[in-house]
Amino acid sequence: MRSAALVGARRCPPRKRKDVSCEVELMVSKTLFSSETAEWETPQELFDQLNKEFHFTLDVCATSENAKCTRYFTQEVNGLSQSWAGEVCWMNPPYGEPEQPCKPKCHKKKCKKRGFHNDRYIPGVCDWVKKAYEESLKGATVVCLLPARTETRWFHGYILGKAEVRFIKGRLKFGGAKHGAPFPSIIVVLGKRRPAGGN
Repeated sequence: MRSAALVGARRCPPRKRKDVSCEVELMVSKTLFSSETAEWETPQELFDQLNKEFHFTLDVCATSENAKCTRYFTQEVNGLSQSWAGEVCWMNPPYGEPEQPCKPKCHKKKCKKRGFHNDRYIPGVCDWVKKAYEESLKGATVVCLLPARTETRWFHGYILGKAEVRFIKGRLKFGGAKHGAPFPSIIVVLGKRRPAGGN
């Protein structure tokens, strides 16, 4: 029996011997639509280039290991509940979808795979983009590194027609990875632009 064709992938004819190209195509197609992690560390070269232009004062979603600014918000501090007003912010948020807390007797595949259940709401990229847009209305400049998901509600609701969008050519290599990301990326600039050279 033939397997169903994947979006954007060619249907592989049945073969007697193992067809490696079909396996690679299947693996790449799966990766394009769901990643193993929601966190992708900012490539330093990209950040340095943008920092020369914007002079960032705050990294709004970071860990102590990957923070790009002297001042930063960690998951524990929760940048979504802090004010960013008046700041020039760098934002490379987790790229996953929001996740609701698990219900009793949860059978989610995600929970089985990671080995534990979630007891709280986990914000997704949509929550971070909404917060960036809201804070830009309060005087923050927010420069975001995001997956180029132009079909999403968050892109149409908070970016399209409201922000400067820069498409990045090729695929970024995140956090010292050997290979490029399985998705294209964009830089989004929300809020008042600061002149080059400082505040």
